[in-house]
Amino acid sequence: MRDVLYLEQIEQAEALLKPQRIEVLRQLAEPHSCTEVAAALGQTPQRVYYHVKRLVEAGLVTQVTERRVRGVNEGVYQAGARSYWLSPGLVGRLGLRRAQDELSLGHLLDLVEQVQADIAGLDRTRPELPSLGVSGEIRVRPEQRQRFFDDLKTTLQDLFARYGGAEGDAFRLAVACYPTEEQTDE
Repeated sequence: MRDVLYLEQIEQAEALLKPQRIEVLRQLAEPHSCTEVAAALGQTPQRVYYHVKRLVEAGLVTQVTERRVRGVNEGVYQAGARSYWLSPGLVGRLGLRRAQDELSLGHLLDLVEQVQADIAGLDRTRPELPSLGVSGEIRVRPEQRQRFFDDLKTTLQDLFARYGGAEGDAFRLAVACYPTEEQTDE
């Protein structure tokens, strides 16, 4: 079972985004038959099998074994991942993308989409995936906001210039700065 499955196909999202199927997936974190899942959810095995079949078709669940119960072959299924991550491309935004101001929400959404796609494309089977995640909160008074943004941009441009050579491992650095609560300009 994978830790995360990145979903880029609309059929996968459609199969996943039904409340009953999410409950079935939760039950299938460990291998179970449709009969076992049905008992846990208070459903009929036929109803659960219908959902499992759709999840299998979408590549979200796999049959891991089969066993004989009262003369009938019964499949044992397991979820393909512990978590499912929807590509922003499945939801998207209306209209054409255009060059966006660095301070706009649209630019931030584009940045997050790029980071998400990059992370989803990483080879998780590699023994080492050097990465760094840092998060924090900074409080800036409204009259200092522009200076803060200018200082942040200058610092990042210095890092890009210092480490932007053509040799070595390539890393993408993405910094997002956004309000954590409703802003009030005093």
